[in-house]
Amino acid sequence: MCGAVRFTARDVTPKAGICHCEMCRRWTGSALIGVTVDKASLSWDGTENIAELQSSPWAKRAWCSKCGSGLYYEVTAESPFAGTQELPIGIFDDPDGFEIINEIYFDHKPDSYAFAGSDTRELLTRQDCIDKFSVPNGA
Repeated sequence: MCGAVRFTARDVTPKAGICHCEMCRRWTGSALIGVTVDKASLSWDGTENIAELQSSPWAKRAWCSKCGSGLYYEVTAESPFAGTQELPIGIFDDPDGFEIINEIYFDHKPDSYAFAGSDTRELLTRQDCIDKFSVPNGA
C-alpha cells in the first residue's frame, strides 16, 4: 500500500486459490485469494520493511512493517510447498487474469459471503487439506 516493499515475480502461473481457514481470514480480514510463486522467481525490494511471524508450527506470514499490508504466506515445514510463497493477488500491480482453481477449508467459510464459480473448481474441506497436504496437527 505504501510502496516501502516492492517485488518482482517471474514465471507466475495464472492460477489462484482461496483459503477460508480462520488464520487466513484473520490475517486478511476475509478469505485469502493467493497465488503460489516459487521463491527463486521472486525478488523483493525494501526487505528491511518486511516483518514476519511464525504463525503456526509449519508456516509464517509476512507484512510491511510500515503500513501493515500482507505480503506472503510461506510454508516453513518440510512439504511439497517448501520453496514457495503464497502472495495475495491484491499486492500485484495488475491482479487481472488469474483463474481461481480451488477453495480450501471450504467447510470453514462463513455463510456471509460466497465466490462465484465455486461449482467449477475444487472445494477442499479442512480434512481434505490434512489428507492431501499432510498438514501438521490438522490446522
